[in-house]
Amino acid sequence: MEQKEFWSLIERSREFGDQAEWLTEVLAQKGLEEVIDFEFLFQKLMNASYTSRLWGAAFVLMGGCSDDAFDYFRGWLIGQGEEIFNKVMKDPEFLVEYINEDNLDEEGFPQNEELLSVGLGTYTLIKTGDIEWDDNLYDELVEAINKKGLQSVTDIEFDWEEDDLESLFPVLWERFGEEPLG
Repeated sequence: MEQKEFWSLIERSREFGDQAEWLTEVLAQKGLEEVIDFEFLFQKLMNASYTSRLWGAAFVLMGGCSDDAFDYFRGWLIGQGEEIFNKVMKDPEFLVEYINEDNLDEEGFPQNEELLSVGLGTYTLIKTGDIEWDDNLYDELVEAINKKGLQSVTDIEFDWEEDDLESLFPVLWERFGEEPLG
């Protein structure tokens, strides 16, 4: 699977109520290698979006942002498609123009936790017939995407403090600083 096909799948999945469910169904029909490719590309985007600046923007949007919330936010961002992903990565303040209640989750947040497990869920479904967690299959999938050259990103050096966010993101702050989402 090339990056173009990955983004095409993401775009098509946006037409359905549950992106993760639709992607799982489609990927399961494509087979293990396509699932591994999908997960590799997804994880590359998760790594690329693991930045201090983006985390600061998410913090402003939601009035705080834990490690898990930042993962779910990045899953949501990838789920918005290539154009939005690239615009936000270039300038997180683009989120002011983009965010509306139609593209937020049920609780009113820009988060998509389910998208994070599409690769593993589909891989497990193909191997076992269900999507129940399996430590061995998780390790197997991680090994397969690492063989493709995925670089792990585990640390982030913040270049901001909470007090800096208003000046770093004046447009975001004006809309969400006093009244964050959720």
